[in-house]
Amino acid sequence: MLNTGCVQVYTGNGKGKTTAAFGLALRAAGAGLRVFIQQFMKGQPTGELVALAPLADRITVRRCGRDCFIARAPEPEDVAAARQGLAEATQAVMSGQYDLVILDEANVAVYFRLFAVDALLDMIARKPAHVELVITGRNADPRLVERADLVTEMREVKHYYAAGVPARKGIED
Repeated sequence: MLNTGCVQVYTGNGKGKTTAAFGLALRAAGAGLRVFIQQFMKGQPTGELVALAPLADRITVRRCGRDCFIARAPEPEDVAAARQGLAEATQAVMSGQYDLVILDEANVAVYFRLFAVDALLDMIARKPAHVELVITGRNADPRLVERADLVTEMREVKHYYAAGVPARKGIED
């Protein structure tokens, strides 16, 4: 159990936010901490889920989303899935069972109005002192940035997508 749980936000338009959060999850699990990851807006199979499966006794992963990314106005099922995921993540934070809780793509869920930033701010205000909370995704709300203890902005300087390199299995996919 951590003595002091902080709030971290990984945001920006660059690559690496989820990767950084999952790296932290591995570090925490290796140190004996209990980890809960809620992935918003993600339902498609990914390599990290396969890699984490053997660590299921230390890292719990839940997903709420369809097998596609929202690039349009969300549908009611997107909103319902995100709100159910937020309720599950809130329960995990408050349970005292986990030391590290990661809300992957929660910033994007707020941006698409799947739930309000106030729900995240309320979670932060009520979280047990020992819980480390990591919130990822582009377009972090300024109020969340202000409240966080650590904010890392991933900035795209150059990306091979611009040269026509598609998502590659094991790297982006």
